[in-house]
Amino acid sequence: VVVSDDEIVKVHVHTNDPGLAIQRALTYGSLTSMKIDNMREEHHEKLIKDAEKQAAAQKEAAVAAGEPRKDVGYIAVAAGDGLAEIFKGLGADYVIEGGQTMNPSTEDMLEAISHVNADTVYILPNNSNIILAAQQATYLVEDKKILVIPTKTIPQGITAMINSMPDDPEENLATLTETIKNVKTGQITYAVRNTTIDDVDIKENDIMGLGDKTILAVGQDIADTAYETVVKMMDDDAELISIYYGSEISEEDANALLERISASYPDCDIELQYGGQPIYYYILSVE
Repeated sequence: VVVSDDEIVKVHVHTNDPGLAIQRALTYGSLTSMKIDNMREEHHEKLIKDAEKQAAAQKEAAVAAGEPRKDVGYIAVAAGDGLAEIFKGLGADYVIEGGQTMNPSTEDMLEAISHVNADTVYILPNNSNIILAAQQATYLVEDKKILVIPTKTIPQGITAMINSMPDDPEENLATLTETIKNVKTGQITYAVRNTTIDDVDIKENDIMGLGDKTILAVGQDIADTAYETVVKMMDDDAELISIYYGSEISEEDANALLERISASYPDCDIELQYGGQPIYYYILSVE
């Protein structure tokens, strides 16, 4: 930000290296009234104060409601009313709305933690971009043990909830961290522009099947691309295929895809659930 009159220029700069900014400024003239603040430190202090306020408010609310403190609580991140209901049905105490295009912040994590009255709180980010924000929250809460299960996809989060046995929190975390590695995820969406991914040419509005590490399928039809994605994910050890259909997919179309996959893999258990997620027509998993 630059504000000037005839004789003085006032400059406000955000930089990772204030020394370089000062050196550059000196090439234009003399400097007066310099002030340097560490914004990261101020932000960190604000987070701590917010966490303390939220913890105090949560305690007061729990006491007022006569709510007993639990041993374990769960927070999950998900976008879509269906997915939120799935996590709540599996025991999640709080679901933060978020996903690929709207990543929750550390403040959002602290707000969620304040609503869970438990000694140990597990956070399931369900997106690789959210894991760091969740981990930062663990350092800012003193009255609860916060553990982050490093789930990178919705299916990994659901598997973690199903298999959680929190008798020993640290041991449970280690077990679930290994368990979710057995989950393969596919996500069906569309290309917003022409691009090339893993040597595959993709045109704007093409339907894409994205795997955990690479693109698995590209096509013009949603159902065909979803089916091809499942085929690419399958192996000899596969036992369960899960389909979560999004807000733009009708139940009829989802059932048609279910029948098609069932006919190809009769020895597998196949589940169909309404996810209601935006962006992704289908979220698929193979375990």
